Amino acid sequence: MQAPEFRFSPHHEFAMRPIRRRKVSDEAAGRLEGLIADGTFPQGTLLPPERELMKMFGVGRASIREALYSLGRMGLVQVRTGERPLVTRPTPEKLITELSGAARHFLAGSGGLEHFQEARALFEVGVARLAALRASSDDVDRLRHALAANSAARGDRTRFERTDVAFHYVLALITQNPIFVAVHDALVEWLTSQRTISLRAPRAEETAFESHRQIFEAVAARDPDRAAAAMDEHLRSVVELIKIAGEADHAAARGPR
Repeated sequence: MQAPEFRFSPHHEFAMRPIRRRKVSDEAAGRLEGLIADGTFPQGTLLPPERELMKMFGVGRASIREALYSLGRMGLVQVRTGERPLVTRPTPEKLITELSGAARHFLAGSGGLEHFQEARALFEVGVARLAALRASSDDVDRLRHALAANSAARGDRTRFERTDVAFHYVLALITQNPIFVAVHDALVEWLTSQRTISLRAPRAEETAFESHRQIFEAVAARDPDRAAAAMDEHLRSVVELIKIAGEADHAAARGPR
């Protein structure tokens, strides 16, 4: 039986796109990345001088420098002026730093804040669940101290905000996952204004502290479902507080009628 003949159609747009050649610097970066991955250039060692790399890959100095810059952004090498590049290991912090510019751009766009709040909820609910599963006695003590500091800060908005962040940071630490810690730090930086706005609402500190207390109790009880539910409720209340504070600000800006 003869195989059917394949015919292109307007719907096969992916097949009709032109095949683009990689830039020379991209090819050099890819080969260097492979040599780092296979252990030819292990972490902590210096790469060969630029002139040797140029000879190795048969490319010019500009292409090598662009390739090294690309690898530096990936966290694979540390490029230092006047010195040979050092092979390093990518870190969660490096990854998050690279995302920061894009994150601020998304936040400023239409619906950006809502999208980030949704992402934050998904992330922090998972962190709370994992913290309840992994918390040791020492972790629970550390979280208890963070809760006590948050309680003592009520009445001082700046201090309360700082201890609020610290409470969530301890939860991220308890997961024992450095990526979660890095994402937490990034979310704090990206959503600082949101947290500040929510604390302007009436009884916001009491509401936030009560949520933290419920999260703590769930983690201390090693109850992941309860911890996740408590965090979900906490973040829903934050959204409501932001709405209330925003409406109050809008009313104040319009002034008396």
